[in-house]
Amino acid sequence: MISVKSPASDSAAPTERLADRSADGAAARLDTSLELLSERAPAGQSARVLATVVATAGSTYRKRGARMLIMADGSYFGLLSGGCLESDLILHAEEVLNGGAIRAVEYDMRGPDDVLFGIGTGCEGAMRVLIEPANEGNRATQALAAVGRITAAGDSTCLVCVHESAEFPLGTYSTAEGTEGMPAALVAAASAALAQQSSREVAITEGRARLRAFVEFLAPPPHLLLCGAGPDAEPVAAAARALGWRVSVVDHRPAYAGADRFPGASVLLADPAALAETVDLDRCHAAVVMSHHLVSDTAYLKALSAARGPTYVGLLGPSSRRRRIFDELGSAAEGLISRLRGPVGLDIGAATPESIALAIVSQVHASLADPPVARPQQKSHGTERT
Repeated sequence: MISVKSPASDSAAPTERLADRSADGAAARLDTSLELLSERAPAGQSARVLATVVATAGSTYRKRGARMLIMADGSYFGLLSGGCLESDLILHAEEVLNGGAIRAVEYDMRGPDDVLFGIGTGCEGAMRVLIEPANEGNRATQALAAVGRITAAGDSTCLVCVHESAEFPLGTYSTAEGTEGMPAALVAAASAALAQQSSREVAITEGRARLRAFVEFLAPPPHLLLCGAGPDAEPVAAAARALGWRVSVVDHRPAYAGADRFPGASVLLADPAALAETVDLDRCHAAVVMSHHLVSDTAYLKALSAARGPTYVGLLGPSSRRRRIFDELGSAAEGLISRLRGPVGLDIGAATPESIALAIVSQVHASLADPPVARPQQKSHGTERT
């Protein structure tokens, strides 16, 4: 017997964002803990353990697919709870590192007494965590590396986390690495997850044998395009990169288009009129136009208006400047009406370049989490005055 549970039937699903979709159906993943682990974990330490949340019930700090790396010295990167479970996870990690078997451990904090280690978390949730070695060259490490290459290119893929089985080895598998030897039901579930852009729990029962796996659909992280590489674009790019987002920066001025000013971002020197030929706009999730040059901003917006994506377009500057640019665009402005935020950013009282960047990235994040078809213009203190 094969049972496949989609997020719609999962009790944790209402608070669990697996893949957020823009209005045209393009998926973006706001939970970028996988990418952040790869960036922040030290490359020199090979002895480590990967802990992955594979099932939850009730209220939990993190949801399915959340991961952390536990190093041999007990240090770790990432969190699966607010800090209350990590000490016990470290003990399990030590046993796995010392030759113990891959395992799934469960934490249930839903009881009225909350007796778990006497910590009194009061979380009212339960969590199942898969713990496995993630040393250099082993299956889990190779699976994560394969997924990282695919999502960094802007494509989607799947991971299969087998967390209960007496016959098939427990652990994390990437379907991109091949499916030879994998049960046919798992292969089919991974294909369905990719086609439907949704994760799912799979349970396979044959006689007394039972296999449970979490099949995780992984959309690429958000791709933010900055049109303009002035000094105030640097904190915007930095804030987005800190979230694990992909960032592209375009400017026509050689003095500004320097890769050293935007660590981790793709920096391109190009004329604004050639934006569509320089960047695949349909694969961007958000764009912020901020060159501080009226003619350039008008050209950027004209190119963005003609493209299907991105579904979020922000324009730096006051409302009067937006109206002037719309007059210049004429009928081309119609393609921006449902997408444009101008002035860009949430109204948080921003006054410094850093706080303005926070307002901008926060609005982009909110838009990706709940993509609108149309939304009224919002004034953003700070960006209005630029």
